[in-house]
This record gives sequence, structure tokens and C-alpha cells, in this order.
Amino acid sequence: MVADSDSKIAWHRVQLRRNREAVQSLETVRFSTGDTGPKAAAATQRKVAELKRKIAESERCIAEYEKRTRRPLTTDFKTLASVSWSNWDASPAQSRKAAR
Repeated sequence: MVADSDSKIAWHRVQLRRNREAVQSLETVRFSTGDTGPKAAAATQRKVAELKRKIAESERCIAEYEKRTRRPLTTDFKTLASVSWSNWDASPAQSRKAAR
């Protein structure tokens, strides 16, 4: 994985990995041991739902960042000719403001 220059995105990547591992372990425990009652099942479902909400939020933040900063990955002339390079900027918005 490439190191992120934006600490917020790096934090979201770490949280994404941790939350996915937590969901996996909760579901593994739930299916291997079984729920001990309706209260335990409801609590587990709430935890899993909260973790999945956090996962979706982190994925959304990372996707937005990558959409803003990534260059096209293909190098054929037709694809590169169709890209609007005026809208692409590799530097974050904050550094552009400081340069002005």
C-alpha cells in the first residue's frame, strides 16, 4: 500500500482494516458458538450494524479522496486524449491555496 500524504485518509484506511477485522471476528464467534439469547443476538447485530456503518463511511471518504487525486491508470492515446486534464490536480486543495 502506498503511504498517504493526507493523515485523515491514512486514519480512515487503518479504521477500515480494523473495523473489517472486528466484523469478521464478531460474525465468526456468533456462528461458531451461537447466540446465547435474544438480548445477546440483538447486541451483536447492533455492533455489526454500527461497524458496517463505519466501514461504509471510511470507504466513502477514501473513494472521494482517490477520485480527486488519482491520475488515469491507462496509457493508450485514445483514453489519455479523452481525459480532461484541466480538472485534475495532484496537489491537495490546501497547498494550492498556500501557493497563491
